[in-house]
Amino acid sequence: MGLFDQVAGMLLNGDAGKYQAILSWVNQQGGVQALLDKFRQGGFGDIVASWLSTSEANRLLSADQVIAALGSPALTELGAKLGIDMHAASAMVAQHLPKLIDALSPQGELHPEANNDLLKTGMTLLKGKLFG
Repeated sequence: MGLFDQVAGMLLNGDAGKYQAILSWVNQQGGVQALLDKFRQGGFGDIVASWLSTSEANRLLSADQVIAALGSPALTELGAKLGIDMHAASAMVAQHLPKLIDALSPQGELHPEANNDLLKTGMTLLKGKLFG
């Protein structure tokens, strides 16, 4: 099951608020590009490159690597928005961020809109998945 299939399931199960909270949080962190830059600066550039690659499988991060790259305050904030603790939030980011970046970069580069407004881009991608 793909990320947007999961998101569609969340919407149908009344979890649209969580999806919106996640996308809003990403925007508050400076957007997708800023998150990727934080991972690169944290020494995870090769992993980020795999997410953008059209020929390499997505490499995974651990929850601890997510905390190291993004910091506890940011993940505590995300956890608060979702009603979970920081460690659960970092595990969720570790699980879903590679899939999201992969979906936003089908040609190996992020859609330009992804840097401007992830919420709008995510909803557009979801709309295409649900109604396209």
